[in-house]
Amino acid sequence: MDMLINKTNGILTIEFNRVERKNAITATMYQAMADALVDAEQDSAVRAILIAGKPDIFTAGNDLDDFMKNSAPVPGVPLESRPVFQFMRALSGSTKPVVAAVAGVAIGIGTTLLMHCDLVYAADNAKFSLPFSQLGLCPEFGSSLLLTQLAGYPRAAEKMLLGEAFGANEALQMGLVSRVLPAEELRAFAEQQAAKLVALPAASIRTTKALMKRARIEPIKAAIAAENDHFASMLLAPEAKEAFTAFFEKRKPDFSKFD
Repeated sequence: MDMLINKTNGILTIEFNRVERKNAITATMYQAMADALVDAEQDSAVRAILIAGKPDIFTAGNDLDDFMKNSAPVPGVPLESRPVFQFMRALSGSTKPVVAAVAGVAIGIGTTLLMHCDLVYAADNAKFSLPFSQLGLCPEFGSSLLLTQLAGYPRAAEKMLLGEAFGANEALQMGLVSRVLPAEELRAFAEQQAAKLVALPAASIRTTKALMKRARIEPIKAAIAAENDHFASMLLAPEAKEAFTAFFEKRKPDFSKFD
């Protein structure tokens, strides 16, 4: 199974399990995660959520083959109906605390989703990147707003405009992650933190989270809507076509012919 999803001791665990493809995410995987989060929201027995990958890889982001087949705009079909949007909407709107354990690379959506989690723990081998500009695209799901709020404009601009990878310690300095741990200690520590949340009064945790996020709800919705509009049109533009063609042809893209 590409996703391992289970409920144990009050914790919903969502784990990427597609190592042969670097945990690249398909529409089916997004749907499985979305369904799990929606179910957890309604299940009073679930008091915390843990999102994890493997010791050497969190996720390489979207599976580009699957992405090209399932992400192109379809007339009459709202983009909000896509599994990835359902997942991110459920994650961003979760009233329950979400813990993330990140080891290895977290590319694209793998970094974006962390901005919607509450406690983010990174292994010392973690590497993050937001390579949207390199693909002829733009930031997604509120990341243009959230990373700027976390890291300040100059550092966010460096990561968004250049799209270059950065390590766990820099992510900590930027405020993207809560703590950096040795890779071999990461998963157990994240599980312990989730267990602590389970043991605390659920109403207190939900209320505290809601109050902390209250001022950001409408700005995040506005950012997502604006990004979504641009992303949809840019996905069909020549720059994105060149970027994806170059990727599949294993060559460097040439954007010199585009304004």
